[in-house]
Amino acid sequence: MFLRRVLPLSVVALTCLTLAACASHPQTEGLSDFGQYRCGQLDVRMTSSEGSDLVGLEYLNKRVLLKPAVAASGALYKAPGDPDTSFWGKGERGTLTLRGQVYPECLEPGAIESSFRAIGTEPFWSVQIEQNQMTLSRPYDQQLSEQIVLNETLANRHGRTYEARFDGQAMEFRIAHQLCEDDMAGAQYPAQVRLTLDGETFMGCGGDRERLFRGAEWVVEDLAGSGIIDRSRITIEFLDEGRVAGRASCNRYSGGFRLTGEGLSFTPPATTLMACAPALMNQEQRFLDLMSEVVDGRIGRHGELLLRTASGDTITAYKSGSESL
Repeated sequence: MFLRRVLPLSVVALTCLTLAACASHPQTEGLSDFGQYRCGQLDVRMTSSEGSDLVGLEYLNKRVLLKPAVAASGALYKAPGDPDTSFWGKGERGTLTLRGQVYPECLEPGAIESSFRAIGTEPFWSVQIEQNQMTLSRPYDQQLSEQIVLNETLANRHGRTYEARFDGQAMEFRIAHQLCEDDMAGAQYPAQVRLTLDGETFMGCGGDRERLFRGAEWVVEDLAGSGIIDRSRITIEFLDEGRVAGRASCNRYSGGFRLTGEGLSFTPPATTLMACAPALMNQEQRFLDLMSEVVDGRIGRHGELLLRTASGDTITAYKSGSESL
């Protein structure tokens, strides 16, 4: 499979894919029990409060205090007076809920999703990893599936490396958290992967594609090359359960999105019924029309969101630096 890197690959991340010297022990270095996490596109930090059992949840420009709560496993913290805001953590992963909205699985730097999937083409192959167990559909013969117990040999903030032996063959599987694009379908993924099987190397992409879009409020700065009206605001937020919502200029809207390995599309949205100046209403209709025609979504070279229509028009948006209202 031939990969095209969409964002510049950092020297360290590239080294982690090509060398085995980024760490000497399978532990994520420099992280405490309350560390940093990335929940999709949202970076959060858990901090202790001196002289208190409360912990601080820091994200964007906010800090919310959480109180320990009873959990069957792991550590659960809830916001006093707000049961819909909580953080549950176990090991290097967690689940964040803010005012009832569940964010993508939160991962400490370098960690992978609890169910991590990767694919490669030319030849086709796939990998599923859960609890250090790999299901491998072999290159050249996807009908042959192997169940493999993995040994984690490298863990740092840039990714993971696993090794195993089965049927007398040596296998190594490396994951680097760097934007990856496959040339066959053009789909982007949050991780680059490399499978080495009995001396032969296969490249691929992996991770949950929703992590590229969810966890941020995207602020639109351009509609098909025409910009937007000064001081107007158009936003897009990808939510859980395939929902999307935001501001269309004058009115708020809500609808659904569908993300596959081939593209991204939106369902017709429902909107509020406010009336604004004609120019704003025209811009709003233009935005909604373009959204209905979107067939692909990707992250650009500068971290921007690019939504493209079948006719080649593009909606360009950037991550907001503050929490949406």
